[in-house]
Amino acid sequence: MTSRHAAVQRPRAARHSRRLHSHGVVRGIALTVAALVVFGASGVAAVAAKLNGNMDKVDVSALVNPMPEPTKEPDPDDPNAGQAVNILIMGSDQRDGLNGEIGGEAAGMRSDTTMVLHISADRSRVELVSIPRDSLVDIPSCTMTNGKTSRATHGMFNSAFATGWDNGGDMTSAAACTINTVQHNTGVPIDHFVVVDFAGFQQMVNSIGGVPMCIPNDMTAKEAGLQLSAGFQTLDGGTALAYARARKGVGVGDGSDTNRIGNQQKLIAAMVREVLSRDVLTNPQKLISFLSAATGSLTTDSGMSIGNMTGLAYNLRNISSGNITFMTIPFAAAKSDPNRVEWTSAADAVWENMANDVPALGETPTAPATTAPPAAPDATTAPETPTTPVQPAPVETKKAGHEAFSVDDTTDVC
Repeated sequence: MTSRHAAVQRPRAARHSRRLHSHGVVRGIALTVAALVVFGASGVAAVAAKLNGNMDKVDVSALVNPMPEPTKEPDPDDPNAGQAVNILIMGSDQRDGLNGEIGGEAAGMRSDTTMVLHISADRSRVELVSIPRDSLVDIPSCTMTNGKTSRATHGMFNSAFATGWDNGGDMTSAAACTINTVQHNTGVPIDHFVVVDFAGFQQMVNSIGGVPMCIPNDMTAKEAGLQLSAGFQTLDGGTALAYARARKGVGVGDGSDTNRIGNQQKLIAAMVREVLSRDVLTNPQKLISFLSAATGSLTTDSGMSIGNMTGLAYNLRNISSGNITFMTIPFAAAKSDPNRVEWTSAADAVWENMANDVPALGETPTAPATTAPPAAPDATTAPETPTTPVQPAPVETKKAGHEAFSVDDTTDVC
């Protein structure tokens, strides 16, 4: 899906053209390193062809309103140069085949996890904003691939995906209806989308050897198949998926979907740290394994291209991990239903800032603090009198799901 096909009426921000050919920072950076360091030009072509063929692609262009073509000639190395880009990331609760074996058989398809990924035009910031599935929003009329048209309504956010799937019977209709709903309620144009299912997520985690995380308390969630003891743990694919799906029995919160969002954000942040800090990017076998798992687990729009994403990824090569930010759109209990939520007035500012490509919270994330090394002792001076040891200051933590945090921030202490 190119940007000219991505717009709907946007009540809060002026529309502008943009294109994106990447589904996320981790995959983009990994691909760039593979291209520039590991394989060389001929090897990249073969690998790119294989990875590009892994992805399931659908064309949603006929189901969303068009946008004008860009007026300037795009940079051949990065068609998105100088433009901010937005990707809608959806976790599919598909329950057939292997996914049914993992999560239990169920009819239909739902999207229980949704994030808007924003990459700034200057490639210095990445923001991931979670949308609670229980948010009450306006769902516009959606047209399906079979010609059916749904009525505009007001309801739970994740019913947009289900409306497209139930009436259109395919991923194309489901994704397009969700895109229209996001753009209608936020004013943020969505350039591309990615849908990841249960099985694919497990494969991604296993391909990097698991995800190290601090688990602050024992967690037992029978419905999700989760059993974890407090302490530092390395979660394999199955355990990571159970951690992301668990609502009840996690030891904190109220067992709601909004509480689960915090764990999902922490998990993705831990995956980013693992890919950026370990040998995934420099170990060819691990890198290919990760990329194969990542691309093989996705359904994307037809505009996605492995070949074109390398330019964007290359321009993200110097991004600071402190400028990769996670947050949940501000919300409160819905006045009409205490079991649902509605966005607060603070959400308007977040979406407007994103649409205008300024930091979502109105300010640039603070860079990680650095401390100078201790001075060497002076041999000419007498040793000082021992003093009472100073207790270390408590570690500042951010409450994932309720507070914005970066990849550099601490969210749990073990």
